[in-house]
Amino acid sequence: MAVKIRLQRRGRKKLAIYDIVVADARSPRDGKIIQKIGTYNPNHNPASIVLDSDKALEWVLKGAQPSDTARNILSYKGVMFRKHLQVGVLKGAIKQEDADKKLEAWLNDKESQINKKITKLEKDKSDSDKKRIDAEKAFNKKREEDIKKKLEAAAAEEAKEEAKEEAPAAEEAKE
Repeated sequence: MAVKIRLQRRGRKKLAIYDIVVADARSPRDGKIIQKIGTYNPNHNPASIVLDSDKALEWVLKGAQPSDTARNILSYKGVMFRKHLQVGVLKGAIKQEDADKKLEAWLNDKESQINKKITKLEKDKSDSDKKRIDAEKAFNKKREEDIKKKLEAAAAEEAKEEAKEEAPAAEEAKE
């Protein structure tokens, strides 16, 4: 029986969430599954992935073939690297302790990269918010100045009209 690790879609329209499942290769996308090993939500930035890496490694070592996207997710979470190291341990090329150290170093490096990306995204968002607020303040200040100029021009116009009206009245009083 050919077994695949693949994504199974769920969620509403245009907001899909995927289950990472182990299923028979011949079953349809939303058909019967053998085991659910995690979830993948691409709607967040970075995408949130919850994966039982032990079960995933167990299925990959048994020969389950991941789909392209599932392979990328497994690589992102370190399951494929762990499989690579485990095959080396089983062949006797490296010791289990060395494999664990390499995996731990890789996971720490990956975690630091993810944290850098998250902080960069948060910083970019706060910078864009600040720029937007500054632009809005400048626009409001310009609008206030324009309104003041219009009011001053209207007041000056009224003063001229009153002066014109008073001037003929003053001439009539002289006569």
